[in-house]
Amino acid sequence: MLGKIALEEAFALPRFHERTRWWASLFAVDPEKHAFEITDITTQRIKYMDEHGVGYTILSYTAPGVQDIWDPTEANALATEINDYIAPMVKQHPDRFGAFATLSMHNPQQAADELRRTVTQYGFKGALVNDTQRAGPDGDDMIFYDGPEWDVFWSTVTELDVPFYLHPRNPTGTIHEKLWAKRKWLIGPPLSFAQGVSLHLLGMVTNGVFDRHPKLQIVIGHLGEHLPFDLWRINHWFENVKKPLGLRETCKKTIREYFAQNIWITTSGHFSTPTLQFCINEVGADRILFSIDYPFESFADGCVWFDKNLELNEIDYRKIGKDNAKKLFKVGGYKDADA
Repeated sequence: MLGKIALEEAFALPRFHERTRWWASLFAVDPEKHAFEITDITTQRIKYMDEHGVGYTILSYTAPGVQDIWDPTEANALATEINDYIAPMVKQHPDRFGAFATLSMHNPQQAADELRRTVTQYGFKGALVNDTQRAGPDGDDMIFYDGPEWDVFWSTVTELDVPFYLHPRNPTGTIHEKLWAKRKWLIGPPLSFAQGVSLHLLGMVTNGVFDRHPKLQIVIGHLGEHLPFDLWRINHWFENVKKPLGLRETCKKTIREYFAQNIWITTSGHFSTPTLQFCINEVGADRILFSIDYPFESFADGCVWFDKNLELNEIDYRKIGKDNAKKLFKVGGYKDADA
């Protein structure tokens, strides 16, 4: 398919090249290649896009990013720097790139103000945040965004009519030491990423965020961070057990209704045909978006799988590949948009 839209595609600031290369050495087979690809915006990335039929990419700052900085002033300064850095890069290639805002999530009003600035001033397509915000004097606290104190932020998101991408980050502090330090190979895509995001998203569901903000649109990657596979069981326990015990006060709809009205999933980093088919059966092709997860995953793996190894009807194929994203992110003219 020509004109695919990809929207979990990372970049890093060039001034952090050495740090990026060190970080990549913890998970990448070729750290130097990863460090080059994640700092490049308009050279190799566009070549890959052209080679594999990706017409438009929405860029986002790499994990753990600003969510790993527990000092609020430092975190906000870095978020502003990142947004001001990527905006002119996107402006140079408006038919190929959009961007998600990077936000410090220490303060709801401050996060709302920075989102508004980037959407109104730069035309950003929404925000991507790397799960909970580290906080506290030693960085061992975690800020979730599912409490009523965050309503000012979610109200801004819905007022601006942009989606919010809830992306994973690595476990840190006491959580890392207690749960993951002796199980380090499970950190990241094997388990910890899905565990973190699924907890956060279900917290938003059960703490009433979507009931207070019914138009809010949340995107999660990696074919739903395990959640589609548990929808029956979650629904069964919510409806038949938890709601009679009091959950109905903050969770007024069913989990399937929230997925149908408020939650999107992407194919980022999860190129399995049986798994995608299962997700289509569970959440529907109307709520699924193509993505790659570059440069943590390769264009070739994601695009060849999507273009040559799926058995989808043409309508669902186009919806997932680009039509859903066009509508959700209000993407106008771009390369091969109508191919």
